[in-house]
Amino acid sequence: MGRILSACLLETFLVAAGCSTNKTLTPTGGSRLDGTVEMSYEIGSLQKAEINMEQGLTSARERCRAWGYSDAQPFGGERRTCQASNSYGSIQHLVTVTYQCLGGGRPR
Repeated sequence: MGRILSACLLETFLVAAGCSTNKTLTPTGGSRLDGTVEMSYEIGSLQKAEINMEQGLTSARERCRAWGYSDAQPFGGERRTCQASNSYGSIQHLVTVTYQCLGGGRPR
């Protein structure tokens, strides 16, 4: 009985630890020549991210416009890269969304 109770308490803790957290996409890379902007956030393995994708798109558009393009759109989904791990696997990820700059032809 004690093991079952311990397992239930552990499961309850893990679910509670997996609460949603607000994350902001920030510029982390890209290429003016290729017309791509990379926006990222960090997240723990037990966290669930609440992302304001409109904020990310607005930031990507600003970067693209500064490079001479007229707009931007998300391109290719998201990429997760392990930032830290332990014996159970990855415990911290960098999540990156790539945006494609549009219009304007050649960047300034």
